[in-house]
Amino acid sequence: MACRDFLKAERAAKSAGMPKDSYTVMHLDLASLDSVRQFVDNFRRAEMPLDVLVCNAAIYQPMANKPTFTAEGFELSVGTNHLGHFLLSRLLIDDLKNSDYPSKRLIIVGSITGNTNTLAGNVLPKANLGDLRGLASGLNGRNNSAMIDGGDFNGAKAYKDSKVCNMLTMQEFHRRFREETGITFASLYPGCIATTGLFREHITLFRSLFPLFQKYITKGYVPEAEAGKRLAQVVGDPNLTKSGVYWSWNKTSASFENQLSQEASDVEKARRVWEVSEKLVGLA
Repeated sequence: MACRDFLKAERAAKSAGMPKDSYTVMHLDLASLDSVRQFVDNFRRAEMPLDVLVCNAAIYQPMANKPTFTAEGFELSVGTNHLGHFLLSRLLIDDLKNSDYPSKRLIIVGSITGNTNTLAGNVLPKANLGDLRGLASGLNGRNNSAMIDGGDFNGAKAYKDSKVCNMLTMQEFHRRFREETGITFASLYPGCIATTGLFREHITLFRSLFPLFQKYITKGYVPEAEAGKRLAQVVGDPNLTKSGVYWSWNKTSASFENQLSQEASDVEKARRVWEVSEKLVGLA
């Protein structure tokens, strides 16, 4: 388990009933590219096989009216949710490729909020990467470039934009590496898990009412345990091996291939996000 907080990781493993000798906790802070590289070095020294990589970290700062930054100076939400995961996945692609596991997979958790062909995706501010001028400028806050599209900073939009990048990147991984490696590349939206710590920086009233709204009005609420089962499906279900897919679940908890919005499935934009991201993380 790659985590920032050893104690929380140990506590989570214990609460899930995982035997002590069945897991290893290793430090990883996706807000630091140096930490990502150190994690990869430590992982390889441990000589453990890599069969499936699940990218699940997320920072969401909906109330922020000015940006904060990663260790390298990138806006925190995109720097962590996208660039940190991007570097981690790129560095470990050969480890996955060399796995003997018959169904090796690289998975990233997306979000309905970044998919503007849905009702939730049309809640303002909407995800929009624009012409990527802010991303190309380094997301460093100069000349309003802390946002991918170069616009004024908005914490909620920064999170949504990062999720568009996640889904675009997974499709680009599929196009670039599927045939060569045999890896299944997928993104997913496991449902609205409205009671997790993701919302800890929202106002108290929102945290109180949002779960009720999702449970009784939209009917989109999903308990953490159910969301975990859905993620586990994408990790190991032999029926979910199609690559390049964005998985969702219907009201009966049956999985299906969901359609991405034009923004989240733009082939040219995916290529450009990939190329700019490679430069930002030092791979090009």
